[in-house]
Amino acid sequence: MNMQSAWLISIGSANADRLGAVLATAGTAVRHLRPEAVLRQQPQRTEAPDLLLINANLDVDLVRRLVTWTTRLTNRKPAVVVFVDEEFADLERHVLAGTDYIVPPYVTTQVRDRLVSSSLRQAVRTAVQDRSAADLLRYERELAIGREIQLGFLPDGLPAPDGWDLTASYRPAREVSGDFYDAFELLGGRRIALVVADVCDKGVGAALFMALIRTLLRYTAVYLDMGARQGTKTVFGVAAAREAERRRDEAVLLRAVTATNDYLMKNHMLQAYFATVFFAILDPASGSLVYVNCGHNAPLLRRADGVVVELHPTGPALGLVAEPEFAPARAIVLMGDLLFIYTDGVSEARDPYGRFFGEQRVTSIVCDGAVDVFDLVDCVEQALARHAGAADQSDDITMLAVHRRPAMARTAR
Repeated sequence: MNMQSAWLISIGSANADRLGAVLATAGTAVRHLRPEAVLRQQPQRTEAPDLLLINANLDVDLVRRLVTWTTRLTNRKPAVVVFVDEEFADLERHVLAGTDYIVPPYVTTQVRDRLVSSSLRQAVRTAVQDRSAADLLRYERELAIGREIQLGFLPDGLPAPDGWDLTASYRPAREVSGDFYDAFELLGGRRIALVVADVCDKGVGAALFMALIRTLLRYTAVYLDMGARQGTKTVFGVAAAREAERRRDEAVLLRAVTATNDYLMKNHMLQAYFATVFFAILDPASGSLVYVNCGHNAPLLRRADGVVVELHPTGPALGLVAEPEFAPARAIVLMGDLLFIYTDGVSEARDPYGRFFGEQRVTSIVCDGAVDVFDLVDCVEQALARHAGAADQSDDITMLAVHRRPAMARTAR
């Protein structure tokens, strides 16, 4: 490999002059430059050197700037080698920064061989870096596609039964997420299914399981709901009819989570993924809520008078136990009540010192009496932003809020 041209960058150095003379003897065109002269040049107006020889007594950051600017000037990255002027101790900073070096005595054959060897090593490093950059770009493109596909699994809109407000917030910690929420109609709109779930871990693997679990739950619930309604028998009496409907809702929930858990245990146990899930069926007409909490943090049901009820777990996470027992539970959402469902990315959000946001703070915000679900979710998001400050988001954050408007508000609308 022949070094056709070199820039020798230094400030008044006898060693630099000697090294330049050796290079000229070896047939290399040498241009002596001061650092500031390099930084004053304009891009694309300078012939590219094969080699930058830089005095080791220059600061490491200045050397980086010189290399970066030379690359911009010539649209090509040259080989870079530092040389010793007077103090060998100057080399240490540059060697630790990964720059090749040359030391005296500066003899023609030694200089030539050393520079050729350095140039070859840097060419290999550059090729590896270029390939890594191309692989990273391809990976980022695939992640962007995955993110778009995953967003397609979230509902385009939320049901809007008369007298009710629903809203959601979804913020992945990475390009793709293990969290999801869902809300869809059952029984021709006479029921609303509500789902919030959190697959363990983050990233691509969790996102794949998110898509799988969401599909299994929704499909199974809709399929079982259709079958349950077709097999409905007439029950006389309002109270008896409502109780029969609640039991059918419970049956749909139990069979959906059981079927999903069975599928995960039979087909994906080796992957060791599991998901906490809160799955509920709401009757908008009566406010009846039947639910199964599969290891999920307790949603908060705030009564119109400010009292908060926690909907605690009624069974284990999905994909964790081979033959689990899921127990359905019931609640009633009265006029003016508000239901707040969230993943642990909210309560476990960290500040710059690693401190959690905390469930108590979540409960406090819910108790503060936000007028509606939109105000509530906005209050939580603002509090999280203040808490996190400059800290990176450590986990996916998902919220789903449901409000049964009071009679006066319903009449006003």
